[in-house]
Amino acid sequence: MNKKLSIVATSLVTTSILLAACGSNGDTNSNSNGKEKVMLSLWHNYTGDDQRAQTMRAIIEQYQKDHPEVELDVQAIPPDGYRTRLKTVAAANEMPDLFVMWPGVMTKEFQSGNLLQPINELLDSKKEWKDGFLPGSFDGFSIGEDIFSAPIALSPTSILYYNKSILEENGLQPPKTWDELMNAVTVLKEKKITPIALGNKAAWLAQSSIFSSLADRVTGTEWFLKAAAQDGAKFTDPEFVEALTYLQDLGKAGAFQDGFNSIDNTQMEQYFAQGKAAMMIDGGWALTNLAASASKETLEQMGATVLPSIPGGKGDPNTISGVVGTGIGMSSKVKDAKKQAAYDLMYAMAGPDAQKRVLESNQLVSYKVDLDKTKVTPIFAEVYDLVNSVTTTPVYDGVMSSAVADELNNGLQDLLMGGKPEEIAKKVQAAQEKEAK
Repeated sequence: MNKKLSIVATSLVTTSILLAACGSNGDTNSNSNGKEKVMLSLWHNYTGDDQRAQTMRAIIEQYQKDHPEVELDVQAIPPDGYRTRLKTVAAANEMPDLFVMWPGVMTKEFQSGNLLQPINELLDSKKEWKDGFLPGSFDGFSIGEDIFSAPIALSPTSILYYNKSILEENGLQPPKTWDELMNAVTVLKEKKITPIALGNKAAWLAQSSIFSSLADRVTGTEWFLKAAAQDGAKFTDPEFVEALTYLQDLGKAGAFQDGFNSIDNTQMEQYFAQGKAAMMIDGGWALTNLAASASKETLEQMGATVLPSIPGGKGDPNTISGVVGTGIGMSSKVKDAKKQAAYDLMYAMAGPDAQKRVLESNQLVSYKVDLDKTKVTPIFAEVYDLVNSVTTTPVYDGVMSSAVADELNNGLQDLLMGGKPEEIAKKVQAAQEKEAK
């Protein structure tokens, strides 16, 4: 009798082991809750102490608590190195399952490399969420009928921030024209005050926050889009050289502090917040950094406006360059239960509740959310109203390919160190012609 019981017990154990083995399948298996275990990787750049980064990290942590069946491998990469890291794994076709990505060129390049998959299925399953985005929100993330991400932010890039006290104490007003801006630079330099803080170490800032809007003032939007398409306009045209010259004139006048190419945008924002500069030309992303680092009194001294108009310029001066912000992309390799887990995380990070939390972290969003101004800083409320009162023009690196944008970024660094506008224009045009082949 005992021998028979031993044989039955052994058989049961063997069967259990075989069943357990059958439940293991690559990235998925069963957990103690009976749900299929899923392994999911996520790359993001929410590494800072700004309120938006803290909010997004909290959302990711809550997702992990709410989904014990998902084993989340999170890679948090500082913003300045994030794009380079992402492009490196893209070149090797080793994309993470989910990743922060940009609209426009990045979406096109990743889609053409078969690195992305559309999220139409997710958006269509939550129509109220999809319909809550502002008009045009998906344009930069769309190719044909396919939508590859939902934006988590709105990124105006060319806001002129100013310190009210410094300007008033020196008999100045926020400049509305180029002559007023150059006069302000002269007056402030005489008082040994830095007129405009600049942090162009990563090279993109002068292009994204100053030049995209300044050049549009000179050339108009239509010219830029034609030049980018090589359709009846070239970057060697006189109006583009003129735009470069305006930026160089600002540098020659001493508008920026010494060493502006050796500090990044976060250091620039701190420099401005500390009252060491009268103005700063930066994007909407500065607002959440300032909310986390500047005192209440400092924030109350800040104002915001658009860049000054250019005499004889072809562009509308009542504009701000900008794009919808980053979103979460999904690798083309994500399938089955892993795909559903990815959808759940994407919705957690970009759904209505997340959009509201992001807005209240002093970060603009491209979603219909009523702003409770008691929950944000005064300067954020001012920029919120400003952005809603102007139109948006393209950001250069949102339209140009990565290679051409890099050429322009490096060229602008050279320009501000004394490089010739005509030579920089030739290099940008050559890069654009090479890309168009």
